[in-house]
Amino acid sequence: MPHTDDSSRPRPQYDRPPHRPRHRLVVLLIVVLLIALPAGYLVQSAFQSRASGKDKERAAAATNLVYNHPPKVSQRIYDVPVPLTATRVGFYETNSWQKSTMWVQFRTSDQRLREFLDDVGTDYTKLRPGHVAISDRMATEVGWRFEKPESHYWSTVYKQPKSKPDVTITVDMTYKKRPRVYVVSTTAF
Repeated sequence: MPHTDDSSRPRPQYDRPPHRPRHRLVVLLIVVLLIALPAGYLVQSAFQSRASGKDKERAAAATNLVYNHPPKVSQRIYDVPVPLTATRVGFYETNSWQKSTMWVQFRTSDQRLREFLDDVGTDYTKLRPGHVAISDRMATEVGWRFEKPESHYWSTVYKQPKSKPDVTITVDMTYKKRPRVYVVSTTAF
């Protein structure tokens, strides 16, 4: 049988295999990042949420001052905007059906004290030298003692409408460059 040339006959068409990316490593990296990054954020968020809950639980269970900045929400509710640069910050909060009270103490600079008083709604000129406005009963609640004869106390009381808290401020001016501020803020319902 003579050999015939098949080149004139059409060849059958075979389907090509699906396109495979040549850069498999790049594709794998992209897929991993699309999965790993959101998962990482979820895990981090869960840990932060848990830590925040534990801090709130610790503050709620406190029976005396907690040495930390009060939560921003509490600072807004009680009108006690603690300066960010304040040191030796402590706070304590109680709540009941009739009233809620927050005690706050901190050290700050003279300039930050003036800014704090402005933020509260009063000013430096309202401080009365030689006067302690925080009652003994309120001071005893958190262990504050204002009877030291060598200390120089200045105080003011900032009364607000019923929906807002009354803020009682006593400042120990013994060290004028680093005054110690004591605040009792009370809201009545």
